Amino acid sequence: MLRPTRSMIAGVMLAPMLLVGCVSEQKYDQLQAAYAQLQSKYTADEATIQLLEGKLKVIMTDRILFSSGGWRIDEAARRQLAKMAPTLQPLRNTRVIVEGYTDTTPVGPELHREGVTSNLDLSSKRADTVADQLIRQGAPRNLVSADGRGEANPIASNDTPQGRAQNRRIEVTLDGPGT
Repeated sequence: MLRPTRSMIAGVMLAPMLLVGCVSEQKYDQLQAAYAQLQSKYTADEATIQLLEGKLKVIMTDRILFSSGGWRIDEAARRQLAKMAPTLQPLRNTRVIVEGYTDTTPVGPELHREGVTSNLDLSSKRADTVADQLIRQGAPRNLVSADGRGEANPIASNDTPQGRAQNRRIEVTLDGPGT
């Protein structure tokens, strides 16, 4: 019968920690590859791509995707979103979270006639529209979610036109280990 030695016991105890380290490194490598791929597809005025805390975030201003005060996308917006498709299609273990944001300007009467009564409604419709388009372009349906945030979490002051423009955005976050 084989008697366990100290080094054997240490190896058995360290093995799970080493495996966890490998998974984290693999996740990081996959996110880093996705980051590089997306950086090569978008210019600075189209999107900002950030790799933070194990998540990859693509931030697009509303003017790239929507007409003023709208939530429907046109062919140019479809092309912008299609740039993400090659990155999203192979993902099988990564959540794709689409969040819509607005500035603090109240929605107008035209939107009220279409059933949009608040910035939260508008941001939800925008997030849903983007999520649906990403799914049409190949993102795994079961991993894509959409959420409207309205005026919450501004990234700039709503006191200036430039700040309001920054706050009107779509954020697509990739969260998970990748393929």
